[in-house]
Amino acid sequence: MTLLFNLTGVSVRFRQHEALKNVDLQILQGQRVALIGSNGSGKSTLLRVLNGLISSKSGQKSGQISGTVQTDANLRQAMLFQRPHMLRMSAQANVAMGLWLSGMGWAEAKTCAFAGLAWVGLQAEAARSAKTLSQGQQQRVALARAWVVLSESKQSNLLSNALLLDEPTASMDPHAKREVESMMHDFAVQNMTLVFSSHNLGQVKRLATHVAYLEHGKLLAYLPVGDFFDSDKLHAVSPAADAFLKGETT
Repeated sequence: MTLLFNLTGVSVRFRQHEALKNVDLQILQGQRVALIGSNGSGKSTLLRVLNGLISSKSGQKSGQISGTVQTDANLRQAMLFQRPHMLRMSAQANVAMGLWLSGMGWAEAKTCAFAGLAWVGLQAEAARSAKTLSQGQQQRVALARAWVVLSESKQSNLLSNALLLDEPTASMDPHAKREVESMMHDFAVQNMTLVFSSHNLGQVKRLATHVAYLEHGKLLAYLPVGDFFDSDKLHAVSPAADAFLKGETT
């Protein structure tokens, strides 16, 4: 399998706060990696490092990084934030914009965008202002935006695709969570790599193939999902991660 991300000794500092500390992590094509840990453990920072939002060219405010971050030369990726940014335009135009910025003509981009909205069940909302949609619907628009961009890259023989998600279902009602999880699963079955942060351990069990546990910026455990939820195996790797699963730490 292709190695998509290879992090060696990666640390990130925001002024006096060290958000990541000497992280080594390898992610292969097709894996679904869940990042778990308490608030402030470094999950969001790690996602931003993987996405290239924090690099050696970042300013101090954006984070100073050390160590090595290597990505596959053919990798195309998209990132979804907990609250996706919606432009002041229609849902269809929000989805089309990414394709247009990558060089596609606007008419073709709008056609692809409508197909993306249909994929997430929002074709009826195509002309509606994205700003007026519910949080769950906005997340689905963001998923459609990622799907059309990554699907276009597959047709261009860029076969390595990764979707990064930062708490994609936080604060959603159960129905909206199930819808977003279903779409994440649909991404996975298309051989797209997923890396997502989550506080929902049930979601981690349903979606992940591997789990990474972070604490105070350190990666303390990285195991296949079955081993991670096996207390004996997890405790042998990281007593701290085992205590987190048992609710003994927060």
